[in-house]
Amino acid sequence: MEEGFAIWANPSSPHAEGRKAKQALEDARTRVKAALEWDGEVIFTSGASESALLAFDSANVLDEVVSAVEHDAIYAPVVNRNSHSIPMRSDGMIDAAALDRLSTEPSAAATGEVQNRCLVAIQHINSETGTRQSIGMIAELVHGNNGLLLVDCAQSAGKIEIPQIADMVIVSAHKFGGPIGVGALLVRDYAMLHPHGGHERGYRRGTENLPDILGMAAALEAGGMESWATKDVERSKFVERMAEFRVGPGEKLDTILALAHPTMSAQAQLIRLDAMGFAVSAGSACSSGTLKKSRVLDAFGVPDDVAARTIRVSMGWSTTPEELGAFAEAWASLK
Repeated sequence: MEEGFAIWANPSSPHAEGRKAKQALEDARTRVKAALEWDGEVIFTSGASESALLAFDSANVLDEVVSAVEHDAIYAPVVNRNSHSIPMRSDGMIDAAALDRLSTEPSAAATGEVQNRCLVAIQHINSETGTRQSIGMIAELVHGNNGLLLVDCAQSAGKIEIPQIADMVIVSAHKFGGPIGVGALLVRDYAMLHPHGGHERGYRRGTENLPDILGMAAALEAGGMESWATKDVERSKFVERMAEFRVGPGEKLDTILALAHPTMSAQAQLIRLDAMGFAVSAGSACSSGTLKKSRVLDAFGVPDDVAARTIRVSMGWSTTPEELGAFAEAWASLK
């Protein structure tokens, strides 16, 4: 990032300083693609929320479908446009039959002649429970219906391999130790989108944030979860210790846990844990200030009384084994 500040200029400018910035920008783009093993295109954005909106606003499709457990950054704008929401099965996976039906029945508002019938947005890892979706099965169904698959990898990129079978992928730098306020939309082919901006090859408005983009590339090159302060075995021990309190169905990534206290409300837990020096949230961190029941836990079939006692615990690259142990002791002391 310091390098980016030192050479900053508008990468779109034709003067020498602009060309120097452009060279650094394109080098970072190549590095991001290599780190994520992505052989398509990379459009830099301000983060996952903008990446999602860019995909929805620019995709050459007739209709849009999202799962009922998507992050609000994806779920809210699409559902507010009267698009479709896919229900979940009891095992935490999306209802494939519903997806098949919804992705072949464009809404009455869908008009125009486009190449693909539908854009289907599915998260890789749920941001509240850690539940992992079967992207391979979903991609086969979506592509069989002549649709495009957008996968939200905000919680998986830089940690585990992103699904290369996706048509578009959302990534967010701060989720893997990069700067806040930068991310990307990975696109298999620019032809999937229609351009509407003056930057990023015409697919985005706004001058690129070169310092943060360089920081994002560096964070991806730092080595993923192998370079974290905690190792697989240490995270597994923590997950096992908390297993009887863990909420949410399906196979899960061990970096996010939804924990239901036997008696204490989520808000009371947040207050007590904050006083002990632990930063956790109720539901998604982006909406943890609300008191209403989590839409995601509701869609996963978590009973109201359990959801009211559920907090979200996540760990990152700098979380230490000692911190995990201290949290487990502090949480167990809550009465």
